[in-house]
Amino acid sequence: MAIEQTPASERAYRDTKTKILVGAVKGGQLLSEVEVAAELGVSRTPVHEAFLRLAAEDLLDLLPRRGAVVVPIPPHEATDLLEMRLALEGSAVRRLCRSAAAAQAASAELARLIDGQRAAAADLVRFAELDDAFHRHIVDAAGNRISQRFYCSLGDRQRRMMADAVQADRTLVDRLITEHAQLAHAIGTRDATAFDARLLAHLESTYEVVLR
Repeated sequence: MAIEQTPASERAYRDTKTKILVGAVKGGQLLSEVEVAAELGVSRTPVHEAFLRLAAEDLLDLLPRRGAVVVPIPPHEATDLLEMRLALEGSAVRRLCRSAAAAQAASAELARLIDGQRAAAADLVRFAELDDAFHRHIVDAAGNRISQRFYCSLGDRQRRMMADAVQADRTLVDRLITEHAQLAHAIGTRDATAFDARLLAHLESTYEVVLR
């Protein structure tokens, strides 16, 4: 039975998008269709198709006959993302706090994810993934499927923001782990007010690193 292979355009799309989201290529950096095609061992056509998809997602600006430029994270996007995360995660915690069992279970899982963050502190890409898993679990644990779907739609922007932040300031990782522990504690003690205040400080300080 033949094994279905991933189309070249899809491979080019996934590879380029991953590099943008993990910070391997930065905002303002020029990407050449020829160079990407050579790196992946494909023709320029599938790379061009991939670049068109990424331009539609506002990750690339296309330059005729030159390639594309990685779109920097705009300041307004950071602010918009912060506001939506505050609303979604805060709402999730208020729902969790209605049940001692749900709050304790969520706190325990968050503690497990924090242990993983400590173990991955030197691997910034893996740390960014675990940071996303930490915050995503807060929303998932509350069980509001509409909130879950909306929060999932923020995933690419959130992942890119965190990757840029920890690469810009490598001392940030230890502070983020400490702040995550404080957020998990607030959930475990069912203190939604403390969670809201700590989440605001946590996100603001992280996003400031990106926008310096």
